[in-house]
Amino acid sequence: MSTLNVIAIRDAAALAGEATGGGAFYSPAKEKAANRGAVYSCRAPILRRLRQPIGAAKFKAFVIVCTICSVVLFSSKIGSLMGWNLDHSSSISAPSRGGYTVLINTWKRNSLLKQSVAHYASCRGTDAIHIVWSESDPPSDNLRAYLNKIVWSKSQTAHKPNFRFDLNEEDNLNNRFKPIEEVRTDAIFSADDDVIVPCDTLDFAFSVWQTAPSTMVGFAPRMHWLGEERNGIAYYTYGGWWSVWWTGTYSMILSKAAFFHRKYLDIYTHKMPTSIRDYVTRERNCEDIAMSLLVANATGAPPIWVKGKIYEIGSTGISSLKGHNHKRNKCLNDFLSLFGTVPLVSTNMKAVDSRYEWFW
Repeated sequence: MSTLNVIAIRDAAALAGEATGGGAFYSPAKEKAANRGAVYSCRAPILRRLRQPIGAAKFKAFVIVCTICSVVLFSSKIGSLMGWNLDHSSSISAPSRGGYTVLINTWKRNSLLKQSVAHYASCRGTDAIHIVWSESDPPSDNLRAYLNKIVWSKSQTAHKPNFRFDLNEEDNLNNRFKPIEEVRTDAIFSADDDVIVPCDTLDFAFSVWQTAPSTMVGFAPRMHWLGEERNGIAYYTYGGWWSVWWTGTYSMILSKAAFFHRKYLDIYTHKMPTSIRDYVTRERNCEDIAMSLLVANATGAPPIWVKGKIYEIGSTGISSLKGHNHKRNKCLNDFLSLFGTVPLVSTNMKAVDSRYEWFW
């Protein structure tokens, strides 16, 4: 190739370079890159506009997640930072507190009794378990041995709960409120053999009772209200669970799952009008209403309902019998007449463990 032709090619390349803004020699790769840059420069404003809302949404989501994590972390640490003891189980089982005695009323349901004893033996606050036995035949040696073994194996503390049967010669619902020999705690947790209260919930209820040891604290609220007069006498209506749920008001706590002071066992048996205990014996019902009236009469204050899940593992009971509500209405009014007053105090308050509640 001649020198003239080479110069001509270089001149053409230079012109092409000036036209593409590249300078120096012409390059097909540079030309393609320049073309792509031109296309992308046109797309960039569009992409930026599309990315802006997406980026803002991601940023907001990121901020929300960080805020939630911070709140959770802060709430988990605030107790220790402020010196609070949020693990009330340790204070419940402390010797100075005494724990509580679980008083289980049972009747010919040994399979349920075994489940209840095994559960309550595993609760840290349980100091003793007493079984109110009112059957004509005493518990078998096999049942005694099994329950003693299960109490020992299920207990999670170095101090194993005392376990014993409180034997009664006759079948009487008043037996569940007889004074207990050798009881070491002020707190009594009264329970039916088919009622299971989770240990954490039970221990929280005990801590609530410690703030008001003269009242009843429990999980099964009931209510009463003034109805129409009959023959010039005020007539009261007994309200079950659904009445409590609908109105948010209660005035009684049933003894099938409730804490009360051991002094009420002595008052119920020895100081409450004999006519009320005779009524319970005759009607085979309403001993729990009698205890609620007794405590209210002694304190002049309402009971305390504790929010918490309880499990009723039995399939049948007195409450499932026909005419149960009618009998409860009659019991309430007959007891009020025997007491000569209406000691029940209504309330709308509920004890809630705020450590586990977002809204309380």
